[in-house]
Amino acid sequence: MVQRYASYVLPPSQRAGRWSLTMAWYACASAMIWLVLGGLVASAYGTLDALIGLAVTIASFGVINTVLARRAARTGLNVTLWSRSLFGSYGSALASLIFAATATYCAVFEGSVIAVAFHEYFGGPQLLWYAIIVVYALPLVLGGVQRWLDRVNGWLLPFYVAGLVAAVVATIVQQGWSTEWLTLPAPAPEPGAAHVLPGWLSACLIYMGIWIMMMFTVDYARFGKPEDERFHGHFTFGWVFYFFTYGVNGVVGIFLIASWQVPAINEAGLVTAIIKALGLAGLLFVLVSQTRINTTNYYLASTNLGDFVEQVFRVRLPRIVWILVAGACAFALMTSNVLNWLTLALSVQGVFIVAWVTIALVHIAITAGKKDELPEVRPSRLKPVTLGAAAWLISVAVGIPFVLQEEMPLVKELVPLITVVLAGGIYFVFSLVVPPASLKVSELEPGVTLDTSVSAAAAEPVPAERA
Repeated sequence: MVQRYASYVLPPSQRAGRWSLTMAWYACASAMIWLVLGGLVASAYGTLDALIGLAVTIASFGVINTVLARRAARTGLNVTLWSRSLFGSYGSALASLIFAATATYCAVFEGSVIAVAFHEYFGGPQLLWYAIIVVYALPLVLGGVQRWLDRVNGWLLPFYVAGLVAAVVATIVQQGWSTEWLTLPAPAPEPGAAHVLPGWLSACLIYMGIWIMMMFTVDYARFGKPEDERFHGHFTFGWVFYFFTYGVNGVVGIFLIASWQVPAINEAGLVTAIIKALGLAGLLFVLVSQTRINTTNYYLASTNLGDFVEQVFRVRLPRIVWILVAGACAFALMTSNVLNWLTLALSVQGVFIVAWVTIALVHIAITAGKKDELPEVRPSRLKPVTLGAAAWLISVAVGIPFVLQEEMPLVKELVPLITVVLAGGIYFVFSLVVPPASLKVSELEPGVTLDTSVSAAAAEPVPAERA
């Protein structure tokens, strides 16, 4: 079972086929949020600036994720193991916790969309629909990336594409064709307020709030074979994926929201527009799209919850336990008022995530010429907390107060860029003082993988068949 390797450097024998990994990952392309974001930035900054912002975002996400995907395929490290090298054996636990919490929040948002859609269409208690949506999703992630997620998402992908096309065609038939959605203007600023940043840049900063996709990339790309890293870097995780996920979905979202004049630009409003256009078929389209993305959300939430508990409490349990825990947490969040605080929580966690990605990229740049080395991930060879953790926390400590304040809106908007500069600069300086720990590739023998679990006695190399 692939989940045995959550705490191991993934050996070549456990890597996924090229198209198997691609199909599993492309589940991320079908979230309603990508359509909503397109409409959101167009309504805030006008269609032209939204499209420019989308183009810049696709290019930047494509480059960053290509770099991260190729490194993950080359090393076999997930976010937890890589964070251990960056932040220490204990410092990495925070990365696992933040990753797990964010993936769980995403599952809450996407699951709520399905529940609301079914409740509005069929009626009945909302609580019952929440329970049904959570319960049916959990078994879909039991098989891991290679065993099941590739198949279920490969089967559902054509239905998602067909549904997207049908929603556009039905909208044109029912609402008529107009080019007004291509020329939506930015709203006039409020009296006394001035928008200093160009609209396209503000659009890019909104998309920087979802750099969690970079961490998703690392945890999936480690399943890629080293010989496929170029393909995965460009097609699976790079610009091709983001052209479809952000570009195509974003443009469709702008069109649907403008054509149906959705009053509240959120996932519920978009779902209402889709159901108006397609009826029951629209409801099924929502079910397919949200089922696909939630396989990713629950898979990553469960694996990182397990990693966090293992690092902190030295307890290793089967992943099915953490799948059930993730589902229980998602259900509790759906049914409580804490949903009102999720947006703020995601904004705060976004600072942690942007800093993590920046430090990971700087680490890659620093070690780019060392082809014979891997990041050191054995707890017995690492300090509990490193200077890298200090760089991470310092940059976050500066960024979060700016996110929470309202007196300086321009600074609040620029927090992602401020975090990039601080995290990257501080980590680079600290790495000159204490270079990141590394492992010589020559220390690894053929057919041997590394038991890097914190519960291992010595955390030294062990035969792969024992993993």
